[in-house]
Amino acid sequence: MNLSEIDWDFNAAGTWPLPIKIAAILICALVVIGGGVYYDTLDQLSLLESAEKKEQELKTSFESKQKKSVNLADYQEQLTQIEASLTEMIRQMPTKEEVASLLVDISQTGLASGLEFRLFKPSEPVRKDFYFELPINIQVIGKYEELGQFVSGLASLPRIVTVHDVSIAPEKDEAKDAKEKSSKPGAMVMNATVKTYNEGESSDVESSKTKKERKQ
Repeated sequence: MNLSEIDWDFNAAGTWPLPIKIAAILICALVVIGGGVYYDTLDQLSLLESAEKKEQELKTSFESKQKKSVNLADYQEQLTQIEASLTEMIRQMPTKEEVASLLVDISQTGLASGLEFRLFKPSEPVRKDFYFELPINIQVIGKYEELGQFVSGLASLPRIVTVHDVSIAPEKDEAKDAKEKSSKPGAMVMNATVKTYNEGESSDVESSKTKKERKQ
């Protein structure tokens, strides 16, 4: 078959040899199929992939929510316990009127433990989420067991009192001169920040209930 003798005019395709017709049909079919795949099937495959990913995300979300729903009663019970604990903690916070007496209680606890105060300096209240933090910088002198008794006494107070930034050293390392030294042998100097807490001015409904309970 001499290809130069073939009339390649498309209108004369009917006169082409059979192999050429078959080749031409195959080429046209491949072009049509390729165009269909490119312009239609690829987009559908992309949508299918996105749908499969979305399906997996929905399954994961459903499983997570299903597990939570199964444990809903336990979560509600935990929430009730947390709310009760929060109410109890708020009840233990001193009101503004009680802060002054609490400062006296802290000082008296130290004196009752046999300590000597060199510094007792309340600082400005620090605003937190729903309460104020009331820091007090202290420096006390006493024996190690007296310091331990003091900290234990603070934990036993009816209002919340915590101790932070504790630093303990022998008195000889802290005293600047002989006049500052205690007469106790083996005395230690403790520097610390004692913090108590009270409700903020913008207290919630639960806080108001707690205040009423205090008055009762």
